[in-house]
Amino acid sequence: MLSLLARFLARAEEMLLALLFAVMVLVTFTQVVARYVFNAGAVWALELTTFSFAWLVLLGVSYGVKRNAHLGVDAFVKLFPGRIQRIFGLITVAAALLYAGLILAGAWTYVSKLYQLGILAIDLPVPRWVPYSALLIGMGLFVLRVLQAAWQILKGERTSLLADEARDTIREILGERREDQQPGGGA
Repeated sequence: MLSLLARFLARAEEMLLALLFAVMVLVTFTQVVARYVFNAGAVWALELTTFSFAWLVLLGVSYGVKRNAHLGVDAFVKLFPGRIQRIFGLITVAAALLYAGLILAGAWTYVSKLYQLGILAIDLPVPRWVPYSALLIGMGLFVLRVLQAAWQILKGERTSLLADEARDTIREILGERREDQQPGGGA
């Protein structure tokens, strides 16, 4: 049951990210056509695109941690044995949690004040706290994903929050070759 819920939430998260990206692209495309072909445009389009982009980025940060897709320079850390790499990974986790905590504290104050004041967005008929709550939701998910990564580091399943691009590329190439060498497959 828990596995089914986790799969549903993962799929919903991916669909929301895809929807946000699609909204951004479609609204921007229609604005370009409207302005250059019809010499007109929607006043609200830029604000919708901006809010969609903010949600996409803030949800994408946590999704990147989940998928182990964040890149970074780890050449120095790779010089050490796995146990020491995991210690560096846990230090990174602590820094990420501190960063997220600062953002969450500021976001909570800001969004709650917007809620109390009841200010509307400039061009969209929605309360301004609604799109700005992306800060709270995105950073909340980020904290959850970083804590999950910390648990994986403690269990020895991974060494850091960063992706190992070289290892992943080698595995991908070898995986493709193995599939190509299967009987009845590939070249």
